[in-house]
Order: sequence, then C-alpha cells, then structure tokens
Amino acid sequence: MDLLNEVAHISGKSGLYKVLKPTRTGVIVETLDAAKQKSVVSGQTRISVLKDISLYLDDHQDSTLPLADLFLQIHAKFNGVLPIEAKKASDAELFSTLATVVANYDTDRVFASDIKKILSWYLILVANAPELFPVAAKAEKAPKAEKAAPAEKAEKKPAAKKAAK
Repeated sequence: MDLLNEVAHISGKSGLYKVLKPTRTGVIVETLDAAKQKSVVSGQTRISVLKDISLYLDDHQDSTLPLADLFLQIHAKFNGVLPIEAKKASDAELFSTLATVVANYDTDRVFASDIKKILSWYLILVANAPELFPVAAKAEKAPKAEKAAPAEKAEKKPAAKKAAK
C-alpha cells in the first residue's frame, strides 16, 4: 500500500486526490476518479496524506491502526461491497460495521463522521485504485496465469519434437 503516500484528502473538498508534484506555492493534485481533473492546491490548505492517518485503538496503550491496514481488513471482511451505505447509515450502523472489522477500536475517540470518511474513502480506492488491494488482484490473476502456463508448455513441446526430427 505504498500508493497511499501519494493519495490525500484535502480539507474542505470531497473525495480523494493523488498528489502529483510540488509547485512553488503548493502542490498539483489530480482527482482520484474517472474525471482525473488536475488542480493546484495552495500551501496554506490542509492536506492529509492517507499514509499518515490511523484509527485509535482501545488497548490502554494509546496504540493506533494505520489506515492502510484498516483498508486491508475492511477488504478482507467485505471484499469491496459494504453492507451499508456509509452516507445514509445511522451512527449505530456505522459503529457496528466498524466493530465487525476492528473490535477494539476506541469508542471515545472515533466518531461516526470518522467512520463515514473511512468507508467512503475505502469505496473510492476500491473503485479507482484496485491495485492497492493485492488479495483481490492475486485472486483474479492467479487462475488466468495457471491456465495460460500449461497451454504454453503444450505448444512448446510439439514444436521442440518437430525440430528434433
């Protein structure tokens, strides 16, 4: 999930953005959707890189769970299809959904608005950056690779026999 170093949330704007390169006065970003609109964000705007965000855990040691690990856990549990619609879900539904993924999250420091953001970001990443989730990518690519490999071997053997004769 090294790509999360390049993905950011910009305060006051919806969605996620890919950070392309810095400028003298800020950074150039690109929307992480089909439109791929580029814009310049000033250096005074608050930009939060997803790699630096984590979820508070309630284990009496003030530990946190990095967002990348949380996304992988959500993907392992729901495989890209959430059981609720994050924007319309009630607070109780949001908390119970997060509890099914991370049972020991800190209920005092994690708010419903945080969970909404996390789930909506997860859906954006699943739709627009599926390469972040290697479990799904391996599952899709593995059967195709296995089928192609025996066919290539079968084709090479007869060609080798003909050349030997």
